[in-house]
Amino acid sequence: MPETLYQRLGGYDAVAAVADELLSRLTTDEKLGRFWQNRGDDGVRREKQLLIDFLCASAGGPLHYVGRDMRISHQGMGIDDDDWNLFRGHLEATLDHFAVPTDERSDVLAFIDSTRTDIVN
Repeated sequence: MPETLYQRLGGYDAVAAVADELLSRLTTDEKLGRFWQNRGDDGVRREKQLLIDFLCASAGGPLHYVGRDMRISHQGMGIDDDDWNLFRGHLEATLDHFAVPTDERSDVLAFIDSTRTDIVN
């Protein structure tokens, strides 16, 4: 049986490391940081865990995502094309940082791009 994307990426610890690096980049971004401006530390930690769970579950891992769907989660946030492009750039830089192999990188980016219509409003 072929390995899942979750397995090919290195499992939970690898996905969690990517999520941690990505969120660090996003929260400190001059434009995107506004989405975390008024969030407490506990809220950010919860959001990070939901992100990890979502990514792990979506990549075929053993975790169960219990958060809201992407459309509801991002509704009313005012995320536009410029925000998406900045996010996408940070994601690519994060994948570069961890030297994610080409096939896995393509699969991750394709999955993330599939969520765009639910996130950009």
